[in-house]
Amino acid sequence: LDQSLQRLELDYVDIFYSHRPDPNTPLEETMMALDQTVRSGKALYVGISNYPADMTKEAAKILKELGTPCLIHQPKYSMFVRWAEDELLDVLEEEGIGCIPFSPLAQGLLTDKYLKGIPEGSRATREVSLRKNDVETVHGKIIELNNIAQKRGQTLAQMALAWVLKDKRVTSVLIGASSVKQIDDNVETLKNLDFSKEELELIEAILK
Repeated sequence: LDQSLQRLELDYVDIFYSHRPDPNTPLEETMMALDQTVRSGKALYVGISNYPADMTKEAAKILKELGTPCLIHQPKYSMFVRWAEDELLDVLEEEGIGCIPFSPLAQGLLTDKYLKGIPEGSRATREVSLRKNDVETVHGKIIELNNIAQKRGQTLAQMALAWVLKDKRVTSVLIGASSVKQIDDNVETLKNLDFSKEELELIEAILK
């Protein structure tokens, strides 16, 4: 955090996250470190990311006892990555912790980028964080989901964002954009956040 503040030329950050649990460090030690960042004035709030439900509950308890409540949890959550639905979202609701999913567009899979296959220069061609096989596995689902999005008057990305936001336990979503246009397109999602029961059933059938 000290190094980040130096690079950012700031005295403090709004929020500081523990981005994943460290199996070699006691949870109490990590939470005490987060508490210290707030007490030292280097962060206004703290959050956690990628913590499973049981560990999230324990982390929230420790932070509450220390006097620095956990403000928000940042899980990986999208139409294609749904582990947060198992128990985590329930825990966040019980503990009064916000939820701000990252990768809601599944690294670009839930956009129009891969509708016609794998374009040159895309993430999948480099096979760094997304493999060609990942695209091929879900390509049929992407096509079907895009058909529903078009009927809703949305792009696939906009529908995917709306789908994540439909759960009242989700506070907001983190979008990664490489251009201003992508940000503008994503913000357009707000024009249609509602889903009919039929749409949700169709989407669920595709995702299974």
